[in-house]
Amino acid sequence: MIFEHVGLNVPDAKAMADWYIRQCGMRAVRRMDQPPHTAFLADASGRVVLEIYTNPKAVIPDYRQEQPLRYHFAMATDDPGADKDRMIAEGATLESDDRLEDGSRLIMLRDPWGIPLQLCKRAVPMS
Repeated sequence: MIFEHVGLNVPDAKAMADWYIRQCGMRAVRRMDQPPHTAFLADASGRVVLEIYTNPKAVIPDYRQEQPLRYHFAMATDDPGADKDRMIAEGATLESDDRLEDGSRLIMLRDPWGIPLQLCKRAVPMS
């Protein structure tokens, strides 16, 4: 088996898809213009896909109340500081900015909908 996608019910899938496309360089591999506004967003590698939708059949969690260590998205970046500043200017909020002993930098943000988003520059990349 290979990982296909992870899906989340979010408050405004249309706006969130646009934000992740602009801020994280993701691209829509499939997208619905009508409710539930499902969007499948692939990262720059095309290897990882995030599905978001706004479906009233299920409760949309209050993501702002969730501890980021419970779950979060993590994006690898060569310039986490610049990405952090750009994302904050576009509605994200800062949770933490950590520099690890091995030289890695991990920045935890919340996107404009409160979902935890981590920016990672690891001393030894995951892949």
